Amino acid sequence: MKYYFLIMGCLCILYYLVLALYSRRLRSTFAVFWLISGGAHLLLGCAPLPVYAYTMLGWICGACWIVFLSAEYKIIRGMYERCDEELDWIIVLGAQVRGRYITNSLRRRLDRALAYAGRFPGVKVIVSGGQGPGEAVTEAEAMAGYLLEKGVPRGQIFLEDKSASTRENLRFSRKYADAERDKVGIVTNDFHIYRSSLIARQEGYRNIYLIPADSNPVFQLNYLVREFFGVIQVCLFH
Repeated sequence: MKYYFLIMGCLCILYYLVLALYSRRLRSTFAVFWLISGGAHLLLGCAPLPVYAYTMLGWICGACWIVFLSAEYKIIRGMYERCDEELDWIIVLGAQVRGRYITNSLRRRLDRALAYAGRFPGVKVIVSGGQGPGEAVTEAEAMAGYLLEKGVPRGQIFLEDKSASTRENLRFSRKYADAERDKVGIVTNDFHIYRSSLIARQEGYRNIYLIPADSNPVFQLNYLVREFFGVIQVCLFH
């Protein structure tokens, strides 16, 4: 087990450095988790623990890996969902806006919505997201502006600009979509699609379809691990 902790510790810290160098930020989204996790693993690997302690830690780690991989299987399976059916609505879930600037994750969601709307021009598009710290406009307003620039008719776009979480995105979007009767597609990044589908069902959506957008490949592992904790929270604390 010593070697396991030492190797895992080095890998975690190496990945943190990759994220920090790539983003040019020491505290990019969830990245500090890898630094803390790496330090904890190295500490356990270097600690002079007795054999029985490492045996217990081995069983604990094994159980944690089983739970983690079970959740990740569902998260990853959701990433490959495809919707080839014409829907009544699609809801594009908001993500961070820097000032008025559309961030990479949000642009990928919007481009996926554009691709779907290009195939099914009759679909109505809800852009959902309020205004958070560092945002000069609401996420919904920024998203609507992006879609308008790309040629989506104004009458096809509906703004939900009060929400501050995925749950509120879906809850507040019900003022437009009939959650029980309408066919509703959820557009978000692939790593986020499974958790969004769980929340949608909890919020009363009966006919949901998943429309995953791609993600930044450098951050993909980071996002997938973060989603594990999000899924556990949704399952245990709703």
